[in-house]
Amino acid sequence: MAVHRDHHHHQHGHHMMLNDPSTTVFFVFDELKVGNTFPTYFPRIDPSSSPRFLPRKEAESLPFSSQELPSLLRFFSFPQQSQQAVAMEKTLKVCEMNPIIGETKLCATSLESMLEFARDMLGFDHVSKIRSVSTIHLTKSNTLYQNFTIMDFSEYDAASKILPCHSLRYPYAVFYCHYQENENKVFKVLLKGENGDRVEAVAVCHMDTSHWSKTHVSFKVTETEPGSSSVCHFFPADHLVWIPSSSTLI
Repeated sequence: MAVHRDHHHHQHGHHMMLNDPSTTVFFVFDELKVGNTFPTYFPRIDPSSSPRFLPRKEAESLPFSSQELPSLLRFFSFPQQSQQAVAMEKTLKVCEMNPIIGETKLCATSLESMLEFARDMLGFDHVSKIRSVSTIHLTKSNTLYQNFTIMDFSEYDAASKILPCHSLRYPYAVFYCHYQENENKVFKVLLKGENGDRVEAVAVCHMDTSHWSKTHVSFKVTETEPGSSSVCHFFPADHLVWIPSSSTLI
């Protein structure tokens, strides 16, 4: 399990929000108010078509590096310039990026490795002391892009002990999990779409962005600069946030 930590150097690349930017709405903490409206969409995920986790032994027996991409493409029988090949290359490169200051990250290739990493990062001795929260679609409508209005929201009292895990495109389940030592908040937000869609969304607010790259897309969207304000974003339904089991809504 390759865990990457960085407490000293500044990353010259970019701190990535790993879901497609077209599905991501960035906002600042002060905009998290009942009645505020955001144009966005929450992609509907069909669990039956989502990649499954491999058993840990099997996952760890396969190489997981961009250097090994040609042999991995042969193994999975994907042509070199295929969509799958491009997605695999992107995922491997994301997983090989250096963490930013104060961040510890892992690309989990098995459920066991994700659970262990979450347990360790949140400071517990057993996985029974952690749980995950994720975005839930409350209606079956397939309308995608629309204006969503905040109807209600509550904060989980996780005391900054949160671990976001973003699903990445790969032939089997891979989650990019990253823990930041600075202050983060996680919310349950009830949203109502103008077309009647209702979503119980998970939102994470990163309160300290001083070590993020100036080129991060969120600063363009929110018209702010690193360190000048928080950055919040909603999570698609196939991404997770790990929090202490004892966390309640406040």
